[in-house]
Amino acid sequence: MVVHEFSVDLRKPLVFQVGHLKEHYQEWVHQPIVSKEGPRFFRNDAMEFLTLTKWWVVPVLWLPVVCWLFAKSIQMGHTVREVVLMALFGIFVWTLIEYTLHRFLFHIETNSYWSNTAHYLIHGCHHKHPMDSLRLVFPPAGTAILCVPFWNIVTLFATPSTTPALFGGGLLGYVMYDCTHYYLHHGQPSKDPAKYLKRYHLNHHFRIQDKGFGITSSLWDTIFGTLPSSKITAKHNGLS
Repeated sequence: MVVHEFSVDLRKPLVFQVGHLKEHYQEWVHQPIVSKEGPRFFRNDAMEFLTLTKWWVVPVLWLPVVCWLFAKSIQMGHTVREVVLMALFGIFVWTLIEYTLHRFLFHIETNSYWSNTAHYLIHGCHHKHPMDSLRLVFPPAGTAILCVPFWNIVTLFATPSTTPALFGGGLLGYVMYDCTHYYLHHGQPSKDPAKYLKRYHLNHHFRIQDKGFGITSSLWDTIFGTLPSSKITAKHNGLS
């Protein structure tokens, strides 16, 4: 694929190529290639393996951690009802984190070699190859690393006994987000709200990529004015 002065060779590992696009990277990365087969990222097999994750790994790995966190708060004196309420609050906060990261980090404008490279690894690859089934959910190693600062942030605002349940709720929200995201790309929902969410998210990929940042909900898009026009969404109704 030729973009201006630099030619990206899709037959070769992409990660260290895309940075050379410089100011033309944003144009290139937002021209999706619809194929279930994703590109190779790295020459090194170990590094390549770390970028590939089957969707079911996320719930299998993280749901036991969520349960352990809830049990921890119960062991520290909280009732099941209290833990449920804290978990729901954690899920609610996650939806705002999901929206904020997607809008302000994943869609940041880049134009230098290393910023383009980092953006491609974080989110650009998903917009370039939106149907790549092995790069739709976040790799466990990356999630584990990010859990550390998020845990520390929760401890600043919560007590030792409420921190596990609140963090567990946020982690459960993340699991719901990743599984929902995969389903919106590869599932075939026939009824709302899943059918609406699929249409809503694919509209973000293929029509208006600077709006529609919510995945599990359009709540924060509505609140912050990034909800796509209903006419545009309706026109996109036939895309699956």
